Amino acid sequence: MHTVNLRTLDLNLLKVLDVVMAERSLTRAAHLLALTQPAVSNALRRLRLALDDDLLVRKGHGLEPTPRALEIWPAVRDALQRLQTALAPNVFEPASATTTFVLTMADATAAELMPALVERLAILAPDVSLRVVPLTTHDPRRLLNDGQADLAIGHFPAVITDLTARAQSGENVSYIHNRLFQGDLVCVMRCGHALAQGPFTLDDFCEARHMLVSFSGRAFGFIDEALGALGRTRRVVLTVNQFFTAGKVVTRSDLLTVMPRHFVNVTGFADQFVLRELPFPAPVILVDALWHQRQAGSSAHAWLRAQVADLALLAFGSP
Repeated sequence: MHTVNLRTLDLNLLKVLDVVMAERSLTRAAHLLALTQPAVSNALRRLRLALDDDLLVRKGHGLEPTPRALEIWPAVRDALQRLQTALAPNVFEPASATTTFVLTMADATAAELMPALVERLAILAPDVSLRVVPLTTHDPRRLLNDGQADLAIGHFPAVITDLTARAQSGENVSYIHNRLFQGDLVCVMRCGHALAQGPFTLDDFCEARHMLVSFSGRAFGFIDEALGALGRTRRVVLTVNQFFTAGKVVTRSDLLTVMPRHFVNVTGFADQFVLRELPFPAPVILVDALWHQRQAGSSAHAWLRAQVADLALLAFGSP
């Protein structure tokens, strides 16, 4: 392993590495760092020599990090954020801030929260930027740990259970969560569907053709777990990774889907849907905000979390 001498290493190079790793683009990194692209390239060259590793290599139109870069980036980002907090723990002023926050959430959650959040930021923090990246997992801890997102918002029951158990056992946990709101699930079908009127039984549900919103592409979700507890199954013939896509497909097919009730009106297709109560007990949808412990001392991050929590309370009431 190549030994790095911290006495001779320019620590400014680590800031460049952090931004380039986050952006995967020299052009965007240069813009955010207020540097020229050649200056960023030169900084990376010096850091490559110091660490004896390529760090990032060209792939298509972007940059791909090496295993070494992926290994050290979380520690570099953590150290930089801790240093920033220690030197200026209470300097976040929304009206003058130019911070960029990265959030990860499903399209349904983004459709419900982002319009109001954008309106609020336009008034309170006009130069703050938001980036929303797709949530493609039910466990976003790696995204948060690697610095690919500052805040994750979604339904993370297994994660919350695991964190709670670890905390109760006295184990030090690296993630913090806050309940934002909760809702229930409803079966959605097109107007005119054969099951849109009359009795809607468990047999009807299981014998129908289904579409599942699945981040992973697996044709098995929370509803299938609930059915499994009853010794029943259903036939999932299509998986999609967005609730908006699911809504559009439902309007033009005989597929059934299940989605959060509070999302139905956001789809824009509500007048083309018939909603039926699920003919079996289903899990409650609990929506949480999740973030890494290293953000605990950041006044900027605390401000963002407060805005999200307040807007969720206004929209959905107390969780």
